[in-house]
Amino acid sequence: MSGDKYSTYTPKTRIERWLDARLPLPRLVYDSFIVYPVPRNLNYAYTFGGILTIMLVSQILTGIVLAMHYAPDTGLAFNSVEKIMRDVNSGWLLRYLHSNGASFFFIAVYIHICRGLYYGSYKAPRELLWVLGCTNLLLMMATAFMGYVLPWGQMSFWGATVITNFFTAVPLIGDWLQQLLLGGFAVDNPTLNRFFALHYLLPFVLAGVVTLHIWALHVVGQNNPTGIEVKSKTDVVDFTPYATVKDAFGILVFLFFFAYFVFYLPNYLGHPDNNSIANPLKTPAHIVPEWYFLPFYAILRAITFNIGPIDSKLGGVLAMFGSIAVLFLVPWLDTSKVRSAVYRPWYRVLFWLFVANALFLGWLGSRPAEGAYVVMSQLATLYYFAFFIIAMPVLGLIEKPRRLPNSITEAVLEKDKASGRGPIAGPETKH
Repeated sequence: MSGDKYSTYTPKTRIERWLDARLPLPRLVYDSFIVYPVPRNLNYAYTFGGILTIMLVSQILTGIVLAMHYAPDTGLAFNSVEKIMRDVNSGWLLRYLHSNGASFFFIAVYIHICRGLYYGSYKAPRELLWVLGCTNLLLMMATAFMGYVLPWGQMSFWGATVITNFFTAVPLIGDWLQQLLLGGFAVDNPTLNRFFALHYLLPFVLAGVVTLHIWALHVVGQNNPTGIEVKSKTDVVDFTPYATVKDAFGILVFLFFFAYFVFYLPNYLGHPDNNSIANPLKTPAHIVPEWYFLPFYAILRAITFNIGPIDSKLGGVLAMFGSIAVLFLVPWLDTSKVRSAVYRPWYRVLFWLFVANALFLGWLGSRPAEGAYVVMSQLATLYYFAFFIIAMPVLGLIEKPRRLPNSITEAVLEKDKASGRGPIAGPETKH
């Protein structure tokens, strides 16, 4: 349900009436975040949209201040980060908020994606909403990769060297593409300069796409755990206070864990080698990216064989980018008419296997690319793609879903009855 076509906002003061006639921001806030109707059965998995917004704002604000003190020069970058930590007022806090914020940003976005896959939030009419969300993920990954290079530690330097080297596998334009990224023939000062510039710019592009994402959400309306569209006013509640209170609680719990890492385990999610200044003459024993890239890194390294005219190096690059590209196609790969996995028994089993497999890929990405680890990476990569390319289309044709409730209200009342609480009357809304 995308909301009523006519606004119920009524300006109460002369200033409000004057502003409403010229730039109706209060009306926009009122219609979008006060009386906006949301399904009454939303659970805490739906709070991660708000959590991601908070984390994006935090990353932009801390990043702007850090950029005021950072020196994008290979001879100064590492020491400028140390200076921020030691000499800038609250610099250590800003740095840890930003570095750990990147990790928690990805934790939230991965949970957000899993929720969408579980409840079928990508199905019509929400295809474009899903595509915009995948675009946000791609922008996040590009921003995070470039940000990882900026501290100019050992893992920053060698991670950038290894990853950008894979672009040379692209036929015809590979060398040109690598030189475009690096600003030369190796990771050096031009690389650091352009990575810093792009790392500063891309979050604002991301904010713009997030705005489109939220706009698209308000047009097509929020999905819900039953996957059933809103049919009457009893199926919905006002966004405020019902959803805002739940979102606020979810955000507070998430920020509690975030604060725990910032103050007690600030370096836990990083790599210890990055505390040493970059040295082109000393290669680390195991070169790995940040933890949130490890599943894709495992997929990249899993292709150790040639596929016809495609050599293993290009095959790995195609597999890595394909693992992200396939997410864009999910709305058209899933052929089931039922949205929510709550009513799809086989899909639910395969979904949780997919989540376990993704975590397993993350662990494999941190292991050396040798022996049994390579074979396990290949099997895990096979299941990753099979879930989207085989399971989603085929299950939609052969799976027998459970009976769907007639409405969201009926599903809520059935759940209350099953839990022994009895029927609970939902609040009426006026829209």
